Amino acid sequence: MQYAFPLLAVLFWSANTVVNKMTVGVIFPAEVGFYRWLFAGVLFTPFLLRPVLRNWANIRPHLLRIFVLGVLGMAIYQSLAYFAAPKTSATNMGIILSLMPMMSLAMAIIALGQRLTMGAIVGAIFSFLGVLIVISQGNLASLVQQGINLGDAMMLIATLAYALYSTLLKYWQMEIPALQLLYLQVLVAIIVLFPLFWFSEKAGLNSANLPLILFACVFASIAAPLAWMRAVRSLGPSRTAVFFNLMPILTIIIAALVLSETLSLYHAVGGGLTLFGVVLSERWTRPLALNK
Repeated sequence: MQYAFPLLAVLFWSANTVVNKMTVGVIFPAEVGFYRWLFAGVLFTPFLLRPVLRNWANIRPHLLRIFVLGVLGMAIYQSLAYFAAPKTSATNMGIILSLMPMMSLAMAIIALGQRLTMGAIVGAIFSFLGVLIVISQGNLASLVQQGINLGDAMMLIATLAYALYSTLLKYWQMEIPALQLLYLQVLVAIIVLFPLFWFSEKAGLNSANLPLILFACVFASIAAPLAWMRAVRSLGPSRTAVFFNLMPILTIIIAALVLSETLSLYHAVGGGLTLFGVVLSERWTRPLALNK
């Protein structure tokens, strides 16, 4: 049963990666990034405001940590993708997100004292090479000449932010009920994203973009983070992060069905190398000699 939580989270986020792409042209990135959290906050408040106030003595010492988690996991990770969507494909976004387990493993080694293994080092090399192939569209020389596509760079930052979020969530181990913790992070996202929303262009809510916002609100903003936090608490950040291996596969399938995106050879090669690196890091667990 504990594996159902990360599976659901990855499924919802994979679908939302495609939804991110569908928002292009129907609503501005700052709008959808703000509205999804605003709607989530409105849905949560009648049920969670009073429990949070009753538990305030427990919550208050952790306010700075909650703010950091809200910025990393909600404002950056789940909003930056809307700014990346016009500049890259949903397939690319899904493959880049598959780097998250490797990033999470590296942070677990540094912050949580997890042992450094040969698989982690060799796997990191393969995964990094795979992502380079994807973002360069199979032409590594172009990275030297043109640099990384802005959309892909944004996704790399978003992925790094969530890897750090998952690690801190496990490292801090705050004794706050999961729903209350998620609600507080949603409030942080609303506050942090409001200035960007206020000063950005606006298309307004309409029949074309409202279903996309509601999907992001209910499934990607509420259900997925709650399932992920539950998984991190029970499985740990590195074991939970392994489920991100499914992200590129699910995203590619959904993007092909919904957006008619095609899988190029560089997607297959780069995505394959990335996944191979992640699997290698999990399976090849022989520690380095210096750790013996």
